[in-house]
Amino acid sequence: MKAFVTGISGFVGGRLAQVLVGRGDAVRGLVHVRPAPSVGGLEFVSGDIADLGLLVDAFKGADIVFHCAAALGASSFGLEAFRAVNAGGTRAVLAAAGEAGVGRVIHFSSAGVLGRVEGGRAADENHPPAPRDAYDRTKLEGERIALEAAGRGRDVVIIRPGWIYGPGDRRTLKLIRAIARRRFALVGRGRTLQTPVHIDDLVAGTLLAAAEGRSGEIYNLAGFEVMTVAEMAAGIAAAAGVRPARLRLPVWPTRGAAWTMGRAFRVFRKEAPLSPSRLAFFLHPKPLDIGKAQRELGYAPKIPFKEGMARTVDWYRGAGRL
Repeated sequence: MKAFVTGISGFVGGRLAQVLVGRGDAVRGLVHVRPAPSVGGLEFVSGDIADLGLLVDAFKGADIVFHCAAALGASSFGLEAFRAVNAGGTRAVLAAAGEAGVGRVIHFSSAGVLGRVEGGRAADENHPPAPRDAYDRTKLEGERIALEAAGRGRDVVIIRPGWIYGPGDRRTLKLIRAIARRRFALVGRGRTLQTPVHIDDLVAGTLLAAAEGRSGEIYNLAGFEVMTVAEMAAGIAAAAGVRPARLRLPVWPTRGAAWTMGRAFRVFRKEAPLSPSRLAFFLHPKPLDIGKAQRELGYAPKIPFKEGMARTVDWYRGAGRL
């Protein structure tokens, strides 16, 4: 298979490209700001995700495009900056794929489009979206653009990942490092539910979606464990060999501090150490029901959180990052 990966310098795109090359596929990828991953057998195109002409040329000859590129939840971004990448970039990718004759597009959405999943139950793909911040709102815009393209006959499959972690993830490293160095506190009671997914399970599910997914359908790809953030933090602490954090911060004062700090750091175009987007992990439950992916794709996540986090912490230590 000839595959093109947008966001190939990111965590998900980079690992996906590595696996594709490992199984013998020809892989090209789009590089924007971050350096290209050091994986043999890859080809790279440098440019902007919204550059339609560049994308058309880059996609020619590809059988499939994995659209992983996104503007992530940095407090230094405004709504329009998120929209330009997460919505505008998706529109450009789909248009370019059509002009270049690409057979299928796999679009990566986000569990964040759901906002808060209430009731203590995991949400399936029909759960009504209710995004709460600029990142989540523009990811929902991108998801809807993908669904509209599928409605017009384009072969598009949408993936909503769970809480992604694994060796090499820069964003998760910040949380792991804080817990390992005992500089971490839970916000509230720690009962917010998440469904963590190891990067290798996510990539395996993505390849199943590419092969078996129905066009115009959304598939939740998460792990098989629904966990509270307190349980996840305790699991990270155990992997790091430290005691679980006992300090808990009250929700409303912390929320106010996060809002103030996020606004202040945005003036200097820097990411705040505490912001509303960072609090989402503690306050916005997003457990995902993976039943549809299990039935239709044969998806079967294999890595329990305890094992996956132990591998992740060991990798960070071996790389000198903890």
